[in-house]
Amino acid sequence: MIGGVLLGAATSVSGTVVSLTSALSGNASLAFSNGIGGIAAQTAFLAIADMLYRRANLEHAAAELANMFQCGILLLLLSVPFVAYSAPSFTIFAIHPASILLVVVYAIGVIATARLRKQPMWEPVDTNDTRPDTPEDEDDRSQPARGLILQFVLLMLIMGSAGWCIAQLAQVLITRYELSSSMVGALMTAVVTSFPELVTTLAAVRRGALQLAVGGIIGGNTFDILFLTLSDIGFRDGSVYHAIGRDDLFWLGVAAMMTAVLLLGLLYRERRGPGRIGAESATMLAIYAGGIAVQAF
Repeated sequence: MIGGVLLGAATSVSGTVVSLTSALSGNASLAFSNGIGGIAAQTAFLAIADMLYRRANLEHAAAELANMFQCGILLLLLSVPFVAYSAPSFTIFAIHPASILLVVVYAIGVIATARLRKQPMWEPVDTNDTRPDTPEDEDDRSQPARGLILQFVLLMLIMGSAGWCIAQLAQVLITRYELSSSMVGALMTAVVTSFPELVTTLAAVRRGALQLAVGGIIGGNTFDILFLTLSDIGFRDGSVYHAIGRDDLFWLGVAAMMTAVLLLGLLYRERRGPGRIGAESATMLAIYAGGIAVQAF
């Protein structure tokens, strides 16, 4: 839950600012593709983390019901923009109902995940390679948490400021070099603002907190869907879902494909795969590389 909600939301602050700033400036494609492209990039980062963990396939060792459930929620959330794009351009105060639905589904998913952890109806089989997350030492409850909370908030403010700077640079790149907003959003701002997820994921793997590593990526991806809600609120010229192009929908499909492969990998739990990583990790990297190739050429 920490990886899926707190860590996922905190590391997405810079991306949130990029999407909102872009929407406020009227660039719906950049706002949309930044959020969706971030989901694809962060899922690819999980495959990189799988390379770092050499004992077994990361998705096998980090067996966790909540992560699989969150993957299902993410696939459901990714389907909403597809439906909104195909539906009539109906808005309430220039906000499409799909944006409200995203927030509702996300909230229900978080509550359901918490209940799932307390009363699981299914459990993964433990093997010699399964690595449950356990604290390295006991928490000292006598120490006040104010310093930790202050540090956490300060870091989030720094990432938010960085996100604003990235959004301004992206607008300059699009204007000066006549680049596609979708390409800049999906391959530039999305990747740059996803670096916090890469760092936290690799750090978690090195500490042996494998479920936190996987949950941080999936939770960050689930939270990133809410970029679309903020983008729709910030975009004042109607529904953001009807102001995007085919390239933006393409990255939505890529993100859905990569998420589906990840979910299948978590269910299948292959111990060893090609190149000492899971087959799902190799497939996710291939899908992401293919998406970049299609977008570039």
